[in-house]
Amino acid sequence: MNTTIQLITREQALPLGVPGRAQESCDDDLAKGPGSLTSPRPWPGLRGMGRAPRMRMWPRPRRLFRASCLRSTRTRPTTNFKSRILAAKAELGERVVVLGHFYQRDEVIEFADFVGDSFQLANAAQTRDKAEAIVFCGVHFMAETADMLSGSHQSVILPNLAAGCSMADMADLPSVEACWAELEALYGTEPDAEGRVPVIPVTYMNSSAALKAFCGKHGGIVCTSSNAATVLEWAFERGQRVLFFPDQHLGRNTAKAMGVPLEEMPLWNPRLPLGGNEQAVMEQAKVVLWQGFCSVHKRFTVKQIDQARVDFPGVRVIVHPECPMEVVDAADEAGSTDYILKAIQAAPDGTTFAIGTEINMVNRLAAQYPQHTIFCLDPVICPCSTMYRIHPGYLAWVLEGLVAGEVRNQITVPEDTAVNARIALERMLAAKPKIVTHA
Repeated sequence: MNTTIQLITREQALPLGVPGRAQESCDDDLAKGPGSLTSPRPWPGLRGMGRAPRMRMWPRPRRLFRASCLRSTRTRPTTNFKSRILAAKAELGERVVVLGHFYQRDEVIEFADFVGDSFQLANAAQTRDKAEAIVFCGVHFMAETADMLSGSHQSVILPNLAAGCSMADMADLPSVEACWAELEALYGTEPDAEGRVPVIPVTYMNSSAALKAFCGKHGGIVCTSSNAATVLEWAFERGQRVLFFPDQHLGRNTAKAMGVPLEEMPLWNPRLPLGGNEQAVMEQAKVVLWQGFCSVHKRFTVKQIDQARVDFPGVRVIVHPECPMEVVDAADEAGSTDYILKAIQAAPDGTTFAIGTEINMVNRLAAQYPQHTIFCLDPVICPCSTMYRIHPGYLAWVLEGLVAGEVRNQITVPEDTAVNARIALERMLAAKPKIVTHA
């Protein structure tokens, strides 16, 4: 029997009284707004870091402030962040542009000049040539990409250097280079009669600049969840097979939809010889999938979809292609964050949606489109923990730094890395997502 939705993170997620499944938070502190944070302690080891560390556990909001940020905010109540951000943006004017990813919390998104997925924000970073500073409210790899695509006169800022990506950390340059050497030993380096090379490397946007540079150097390309199918088509035109990293699920789901059999998509474990596969298996490979995943999208299950269909007959289930294959197969549709947004925008009033992606975006969609019933498939509400590290306090701190003439938390990719990474990124930007018509 249906129970009442228990609103935890944001009251506009679903109106009180709407039937649904009980939801709870994976951390009690997530129910609190930024103004509830008291006596925050500095996050250890952040000063001077060029790359965000791996997440070991869910960081409670009380630990979200950097020491230098604390010095400027301890004497001011946290409720003043909004007025401070607005004042700084007003003074800076066109000298600054703020980018916000769909998964960012509302208290940050409200100040963004552009909101979108990684593909859209990569394009947006190129549209404000007058801006001296690009403040990227996302995670580390996104800021790296913005730095490589922006002008030499522009500085890219990540408000909190600890905002990394656990998936991106699952593939590092030495491991990918070791894999590449094994693949070259197995397949050789000479093209076939049609001019296709043995392997084309494809890295997901959720990867370091070093891996994007690896792809640019070896004839490869970057993809996003929006244009993954277009990118794979591009790669198969030029290569006999693809090495896809770091997200196995996006690679598998995209290739499967294109007709690639599962037995031709071996999983590569970087800790084992030949990725843990027999040579005969590798010889038949069409897409070699790296053993990586998104910790948020891995949470979604077929059981959750089944329960949603019981609770809401006729529900329309849309999941992100970073979800496991069996979840994508059980859903009605799978698509990027932009795909999900456009599907909801185009739906007739009164549609019920069960969405399999990060909760901040789902809650925002529920608030923006009250004519629909929209809820998250996962009954335990867990935001992207690293994206959640961008707090309004950090945004106020970096913007006030710009007002004072100081660039704080600048992200800079070395030019010897950026030159090859830009090649792969420019190929990505040219690989336009397929146009999808929503019913």
